[in-house]
Amino acid sequence: MSIYQATTSAPVNIACIKYWGKRNESLILPTNSSLSVTLSQDNLRSTTTARADPSFTADCLWLNGKVDPIKAGGRLHTCISEMKRLRAAFEAANPNQPKIASFNVHICSFNNFPTAAGLASSASGFAALVYALAKLYALPQTPEELSLIARRGSGSACRSLFGGFVAWDMGSDDATGLDSKARQVAPESHWPEMEALICVVNDAKKGTSSTSGMQRTVVTSALLQHRIGSVVPSRMADIESAIADKRFGDFAEITMRDSNQFHAVALDTYPPIFYMNDVSRAIIAIITEYNRLSEQPKAAYTYDAGPNAVIYALTPNVREIAQLILYYFPQAEKVVIGGQEVQAALPEGFNEAVAKRWEVGSVKGLIHTRVGDGPRVLSNSEALLNAQGIPKTLA
Repeated sequence: MSIYQATTSAPVNIACIKYWGKRNESLILPTNSSLSVTLSQDNLRSTTTARADPSFTADCLWLNGKVDPIKAGGRLHTCISEMKRLRAAFEAANPNQPKIASFNVHICSFNNFPTAAGLASSASGFAALVYALAKLYALPQTPEELSLIARRGSGSACRSLFGGFVAWDMGSDDATGLDSKARQVAPESHWPEMEALICVVNDAKKGTSSTSGMQRTVVTSALLQHRIGSVVPSRMADIESAIADKRFGDFAEITMRDSNQFHAVALDTYPPIFYMNDVSRAIIAIITEYNRLSEQPKAAYTYDAGPNAVIYALTPNVREIAQLILYYFPQAEKVVIGGQEVQAALPEGFNEAVAKRWEVGSVKGLIHTRVGDGPRVLSNSEALLNAQGIPKTLA
């Protein structure tokens, strides 16, 4: 008997121009366009196995070893139903294809990083789910077309269907949302020197989810309306130009300014939302002082809806930035970059007084990564389901 199964992985993306606010909750249509960098799956990824079988009595999904309910009308249900609809259309157009669109599916997904801790786990998770189902169903749709469905699971997931530098164009079709999709601005090969140092400040689940936070912001923040109409459109054009020309100084300034404004919008929400903490703000002060030492910024901090810092930098400067972070935030375990251990140090001329030195554990870990590729198809040996369609970790 044939086994209909596929295993894929999908990357994390971290936005430089932030997505915050929806103009249509059911279709997940954003109030503004956004742009992100896709990070390497060698460090951060969601892996998903999807199988269709006539013996399965219901659609079922396991996330990190635990059942994740598929609620009727919910985001998981929407994505799975849309992918089944595409398979049914494919079967109708190709009568010789096996009729598997009506089968229930078992889906197992695993994140190799904390879920819902501000590290874009829902983005990589939904991208991996949609991509795994696309490969299971042998669908002809392009990543851009699949991004329309991933968006319905988690808005930022549409950007994780591409590698490199990716825009999510907000679109203007509020009735169907068919023009609100991801677009690759440049592949990872365009600017391979782009690296990232992630400071894991808190790996616990955040207090205010992105979904509820956005809803509150759209209703209560006057600053959001200014951001949507007057700020983001020009920033999108400017950062795409900076990426095209590989102008890191401009890329860095736009990225930091947009992170600042996103968190200002969160503060302008009523009641206010606080995603950053004292450690987050100390890292901003440290990177600001570091950039003061050179004519152009050499590092760019950005924060999503959580306290974790992502610091973008080019390859020649990453070690110096890691030394700086270690000076203020010592680690229990050694940090290795490029095969060599990193030692805490301050650059010449650095004003040590911009932040206090924190105790071990204030930054729980450092993840060094770089710009990476889009979703990957994995081998059967990496499948997460056993022969019976049950997660291997539970068998």
